[in-house]
Order: sequence, then structure tokens, then C-alpha cells
Amino acid sequence: MSTRHTHDTAAAAAKAGFWTATGYRIECDPRLPSQKKTPRGRRRPDPLADVWDAEIVPILKSAPGLRVIAILAEIRRRHPEIGPNIRRTLERRIRMWRALVGPEQEVMFRQEHPPGRLGLSDFTDTSVLGILIAGVVLEHRLYHFRLAFSGFAHAHVVLGGESFVALAEDLQNAVWALGGVPQEHRSDSLSAAFRNLDADDQEDLTQRYQGLMRHYAMTPTRNNPGVAHENGSIESPHGHLKKALEDALLLRGSRDFDTLDAYRRFVDEIVGRQNANNRKRVELERAALAPLPKRRTADFEEKTVTVTSSGGFTLRRVFYTAPSRLIGHCLRVHLYDDRLDCFLGSTPMMNLRRGRQPSPDKGGHVVDYRHLIHALRKKPMALLNLVYRDQLFPRPAYARAFEALRAEVGDRRACKVTVELLALAHDRACEAELAQVIDADLDTGRLPDMAPLRE
Repeated sequence: MSTRHTHDTAAAAAKAGFWTATGYRIECDPRLPSQKKTPRGRRRPDPLADVWDAEIVPILKSAPGLRVIAILAEIRRRHPEIGPNIRRTLERRIRMWRALVGPEQEVMFRQEHPPGRLGLSDFTDTSVLGILIAGVVLEHRLYHFRLAFSGFAHAHVVLGGESFVALAEDLQNAVWALGGVPQEHRSDSLSAAFRNLDADDQEDLTQRYQGLMRHYAMTPTRNNPGVAHENGSIESPHGHLKKALEDALLLRGSRDFDTLDAYRRFVDEIVGRQNANNRKRVELERAALAPLPKRRTADFEEKTVTVTSSGGFTLRRVFYTAPSRLIGHCLRVHLYDDRLDCFLGSTPMMNLRRGRQPSPDKGGHVVDYRHLIHALRKKPMALLNLVYRDQLFPRPAYARAFEALRAEVGDRRACKVTVELLALAHDRACEAELAQVIDADLDTGRLPDMAPLRE
């Protein structure tokens, strides 16, 4: 076109390197061939012509969030002659309508997190992992702490639900493992921690949480209830952590762990690998963290209980056995997520596994046969209708022996022999070995015989 200013059409076309006819065509219409294409019209009738403006648009205006599949089902219900093969057409048409005249959508604003400012806590359900402890399904959650800038993470297996005790203990474990404290601590509304509590108890827990934040000089913040994406710096890592655990379990080849501690070590190893990958950013953020206080603060609930003549005490609708010499005494109990530390005055007396209610209308039992065996030897028939008989047996072999003895020699003899088996396991510290021998005898059809067993 620049050569055409000084030459005729034929010469300009020759200098440009194309045919003369092309030069005359460009003279008439300088548009590119792609610009001359006329829009393709419809090849078949519009299947939505009769219902789009009359029915579909009013539905979209009244319920903008309605799914396309629901609209299609409604239109086909009204007009049976419309086939199901118009779904893609309907999806494209609705997508275009929403882009042109649909409602405004929510916008996610990406945030910048400077080092040392924000740490987040949350609990996540891990039932999808299908973890077993010695063959028994483990009902648990994970407490998850994370720094928004560096991605430093801390996770801990929580046996109960979301509670202030679990939050306080594991948050402190996280910051002490980190070696510093962020300026701000973000959590959800903690409604699960206050569930089923009256107003006074809720106020007490609120004050305790505020005290925990003051002790570590952290500013407490929380996202709005039901708006999980405001906690996005930890909600999304929940999924990444569970996927990493799932991959590690598949590589391990088994979801069954011998003990709870073994599973906790497994989780710590996976989280430790993630922290190692973020080592440089973690070290950068660690320098910006505030120093730790001189000591930890209380991460338990303190309760006072009385050991009754039943040989134990009830706490949170769970009965715990205790040594009979403590009957009538008041114990101070430090209630953690997974254990109870019991004190007589200031003297530590025992540590008990924390129990849970099997159902809202049924109490639980945490029974140690060692606390009761001396009394059962004096009253062996008490075993027959004991409320917590099933929880008394430390291993399935003893319960199996009791049922076999009842079937063969009657209730009285079964109670006496079973109590003697428990006493032998206690006196000789051979609970596991004795259980193996009992199982072997029962597998061959023999009942337990005390004389050879003692030998």
C-alpha cells in the first residue's frame, strides 16, 4: 500500500510480490479475507425460541442461583416435547445471559500477609482417611495450625470434638515448637467449642480464651460464621494435608497402626516434611515473630470429683475407676483432650485415658481392672451383671474366655475363673502373654485351666 502512492496498481503489486489481480482486489476492498466472512446463521430451528423469553428468563430472574439441570427438568416437565439433548445449548445460553444481565458475583480479594503477623487455627474432620488403631476405627479430628506467610504447619490428633482444651493445648504446642508468637491469631467462630453449654459456661470459656491470647500477646480475630473462605489460608491447606496423609497411607500399604502414639508420629512426620520444604520462608518468618512468654499457661480444665463407693467417679457423664483406697476422697482433675491427670491435694495420683459418651443418651466407662481386681476376688459373682463388665476386660481374649466358661460350666464357675485370670494377669504382669495362651486354648476347644496357667 505504501508503494501504491508512487506507482500504479500493477507496478505496486509486482513490487509487493503478489499477482496483479490481487492488487486490483485490494484496491476495491482493503479488508482481510477473515474480516469479510459473514456470520454463520442458524442451521436448524432454535429449540428454546418459544420458552426462553417467556419462561426461562423469568425463572433465572426469580432464582439466579438455580442450576441448569433443574431448569431443564422444569422446562421438560412443562413441555414434554422438548428433548434432553438441548442441555448444552441451554447451558451456553444461560451462561451468556448471566454474563450480560445476571446478578453480580462475590469477589475474592487476595490478601498480602507480611511475615510474623498472622497465625491460624482450625479443626478438620479426618474420617475419610479410615484410620485404624489395633484394628479398631479411630474417630478423630486434626487440630491444624498454620502461619499465613511461610506456611509453617503443626497438626495434632484430637480424639474428642472441637473444644477449648484441645485448642489451648495444641496452639501452645505449635508456638513453642515454632519458637515465637505471631501478632494475630485467627480462628473460626469456635461455636463447636461452646455447643451444649449454658450462658455462664460459654462466658467462662470466652474469658479463658481471651486470657490465653493475653498471655501470648496475640490479638484474637475470627472469620464470620459460615464464611469459610475468610479463613482460606488454612481451609485450603486442610485439603492439601489430608491428601498428603492419604498418599503416605497408600505408600505405607496399611491404615492400621499398633498404637495411637504410632499414628501421631506418622502425622508429625508428614507435617515435618512439609515444613522442611518451606524451611527458608519459615526461617525468614521466625525472625519476625514475637518472643515466647516465660512459661506456658493452663491448657486444661480443672474439675473436682469425689471417688464414690462404686470405686470411681463420674465426670462429663463418663465413669472412671480409681484405686479403692481413694474412696471418699476429693480429687482435682486436669481435663485434657485425651487424658485426665488426677491429684490428691498437690500429689499426682494417676493418669487416665479420657473417655467419651458412646451416644447422647448413654454414659461411657473407662475401666482399669487393676483398680478393682482385689475387690472382685472377694465378690466374683459381681462380675456377672456388672454395669461396665465389657469395659473391664483388658483384651478380647478374657471376654471370650468368660463367654465360653458360661456356656460350659455355668455362671458361678465362669465368674470365679475369669476373676482368677484377671488376678493372674495383674499379679504376674503377664496380661498380653496370658491372653495369647487363652486364645490358643479356646481355638483348640479347651477351657482355661488355672493350675497349668499359674505354672
